[in-house]
Amino acid sequence: MPFTAFVSDLHLTPARAQTAEIFARFVRGPARGADALYILGDLFEYWIGDDDLSAPFNAGVAAGLKELSSAVPVYFMHGNRDFLLLGQFARATGVKLLADPAVVDLYGTQTVLLHGDTLCTADVHYQAFRRRVRSRWLQRLFLLQPLWARRAWFERGRRKSNRAKQLTPCEIMDVTPSAVEQSFRDSGCTRMIHGHTHRPARHAHVVDGRSCERWVLSDWYRGGQYLRVDPQGCTRVDLT
Repeated sequence: MPFTAFVSDLHLTPARAQTAEIFARFVRGPARGADALYILGDLFEYWIGDDDLSAPFNAGVAAGLKELSSAVPVYFMHGNRDFLLLGQFARATGVKLLADPAVVDLYGTQTVLLHGDTLCTADVHYQAFRRRVRSRWLQRLFLLQPLWARRAWFERGRRKSNRAKQLTPCEIMDVTPSAVEQSFRDSGCTRMIHGHTHRPARHAHVVDGRSCERWVLSDWYRGGQYLRVDPQGCTRVDLT
């Protein structure tokens, strides 16, 4: 049966070699049988610019994606950790960059895809930060810095983010119901797929009298998982 695969929040890094190996087996195996693979953000723990593509770990991930994209369409949507992944990476790997949100037809069901961070509107500090770092002029200035300086900035930001998460109520970091409902309205879809929150689940919603479903993708901290979408619906598939 035809199917499309979805992953997000892999947070690939040399420090988690086992996760990287699971991903390598995934792109060599199950993903090659899909009609398409969608990566909905945070493929990497962080991405400091396409000029870091030559680093051995990054080059290895890119080579795997290049091999897969020669056989299967691969789509990539930016996450909050890898929004600096740009055209050079896309050309090197053959992946196609997607806007956030994006609407796709999955076997007759219109589905809206997001990374998921834009749905967390109650976290006003994060949303303000997101607007700043997505500024094109600020990104250009950042990319003018040497790689070591950019890497140090991201490491500091990651530590600061981890401390902030410990002090922020869980409900603030999760999606806001009104934002979810508005996304369903804006897209006209009855299915949503996103990541970011690291809380894999299926949620049922009723929006303006329409029955809708929202699938939250798993992170890959404790192993790999992808969402398989086929004409019969959605199924989670664990990877080892």
